[in-house]
Amino acid sequence: MARIVILGAGIGGIPMALEMKHLARKKQDEVVLISDSPTFHFVPSNPWVAVGWRKPEDIKVELAPMLKKRKIEFIQQKATKVDPANNRIELADGSSVNYDFLVIATGPRLAFDEVPGFGPHGHTQSVCHVDHAAEAMEFWDGFVKDPGPVVVGSVQGASCFGPAYEYAFIADTDLRRRKIRDKVPMTFVTSEPYIGHLGLGGVGDSKGLLESELRDRHIKWITNAKVDKIEAGKMFVTEVDDDGKEKKKHELPFKHCMMIPAFTGVDAVRGIEGLVNPRGFVIVDEYQRNPTFKNVYSVGVCIAIPPLEQTPVPTGVPKTGYMIESMVTATAHNIREQLDGKEPSFKGTWAALCLADMGDTGAAFIAQPQIPPRNVTWAKKGRWVHLAKIAFEKYFLRKVRKGISEPIYERLGLKALGIVRLKN
Repeated sequence: MARIVILGAGIGGIPMALEMKHLARKKQDEVVLISDSPTFHFVPSNPWVAVGWRKPEDIKVELAPMLKKRKIEFIQQKATKVDPANNRIELADGSSVNYDFLVIATGPRLAFDEVPGFGPHGHTQSVCHVDHAAEAMEFWDGFVKDPGPVVVGSVQGASCFGPAYEYAFIADTDLRRRKIRDKVPMTFVTSEPYIGHLGLGGVGDSKGLLESELRDRHIKWITNAKVDKIEAGKMFVTEVDDDGKEKKKHELPFKHCMMIPAFTGVDAVRGIEGLVNPRGFVIVDEYQRNPTFKNVYSVGVCIAIPPLEQTPVPTGVPKTGYMIESMVTATAHNIREQLDGKEPSFKGTWAALCLADMGDTGAAFIAQPQIPPRNVTWAKKGRWVHLAKIAFEKYFLRKVRKGISEPIYERLGLKALGIVRLKN
């Protein structure tokens, strides 16, 4: 009998638990999920929550009933330390959980502390967590009654740029619907070397597409931007040139600001030699397995991926939903192979599929593989993307509520574009 523990209950952790339960030996193996939250929430919908287009409960799923139905043990506790040398996880209540296999799917730690005055406990809002988005929604309700300048974007070291663009466009749409857009100057501030870089060196004509959209919506932008500090109502930004040398200092006034932070690994794994890199991200090989601790796997935003290229201001590589799904399926198959006495052989297809909502339209990007050179590069804009993201949200949440293990992105017809999820 093997005890397979999944740490984290997000976009990676929940599919991981369900798929692992499906592939595990029926009467011999136990699947356990550990999370400090009683609910799953659909992160891609957070920008909608932040402007009141969704309520937090709309995108949440209670975990205990669903997991009990699927005979997956659920431990609602915060993990304080992973001890891979002894196959153990220490929990906040003083207890510990032993494992035969561990899948780390915690998502990231949000590094607001790396910029003075940054974050929900500082002077800015966030859409990185549903609770942050709920706080942002309360702030937005007051803001629209007394509007003023808005600053949106991503700070240095960020790797998740899509939600920043989405939030800027969604906010613009909401303000236009309220007929107060003319009272709100907007500036997009990003560490990317150019608009539409996305941490991926661009996808198709993402540069032209997103620049055009910002221009049409009267949103100014600053690229190669390093945020020095944030004070109440003011952001201090250093813009650099292509060589990383200071080009211009900006002092940007705002009444509302939402910036995506850089990420690190979570505290429970940081500093463990052989398991994580200096930023605390879990080191994995091509099979999603840690090279030092052979019974530890990792999926999702918490894994270590080197930057695509050196940029004047540091940027990271995003881990998108399709990419995470591919990691999950490969990991589940590889653990099953180890249970059967074989060596892991399944590799995820690290492809990017992004449905970026723009409030009343949207842009879809496909990159396969995610890091260039690519076999497939595709970018399109249209209202159909906005509608597709709404449909995808409903479909994903329905499957989680029912506890169904299914490769959701594959249902979007990616096979028709020549993208396959696994290779071995």
